[in-house]
Amino acid sequence: MKLIGMLDSPYVRRVAIALNRYSLSFEHVPLSVFRNVEEFSQINPLIKAPTLVCDNSEVLMDSTLILAYIQKLVDQPSADQHHTLMPTELEDYQQALRLIGLGLNACDKSVQLFYERNMRPEDKQYEPWLARVQSQLLAAYQQIETYAQAKKDGWLVANQLTHADIAVCVAWQFTHHMIPGTVPMNLCPALLQLSAKAEAEAAFAAAPLGPGWTPKLSSQPE
Repeated sequence: MKLIGMLDSPYVRRVAIALNRYSLSFEHVPLSVFRNVEEFSQINPLIKAPTLVCDNSEVLMDSTLILAYIQKLVDQPSADQHHTLMPTELEDYQQALRLIGLGLNACDKSVQLFYERNMRPEDKQYEPWLARVQSQLLAAYQQIETYAQAKKDGWLVANQLTHADIAVCVAWQFTHHMIPGTVPMNLCPALLQLSAKAEAEAAFAAAPLGPGWTPKLSSQPE
């Protein structure tokens, strides 16, 4: 398998972390959707990251759909090991889906803010829209923090690392890397603690957000 895309994308990184956690062999091809358009388009004309090239050369995209395929892959009878990054109990599964949705929302809003601030001319930026997006981002993290406060010193759901932890922790580090200062770190102390726990995991450490990058694990001003 080949995972196409830069790890500074939270969507690419969540797939890479899951692949690492499942101990699945894959090649990471760090192509940028901006700098490597021609090369990327040869693999996926839609130039969408992440893109996964399966062993049979089928091309998949969208992180959630890719992760669904990966789960099916490790569930095959021929698989060396059987893992799951989703809880089995219905209530826990439901809660994990809720948290994944919040994490992905935080990713989406962070991307929107970054593009608006850095890729649109300042005189074309619409402040009421930026304020709305930022309020949505803050609301997502405040709701995640409520869950994290209830699970201090542990994972968010079912006392195990799940896609919920991966989604929210990847989002948290992405936000503070790409739009520092937008969300005060001390706003979410339990999430900050969870992020430190997650980034210490081998699966996370093997998929750094960028060369020379170190996670932001302090509530000190950015």
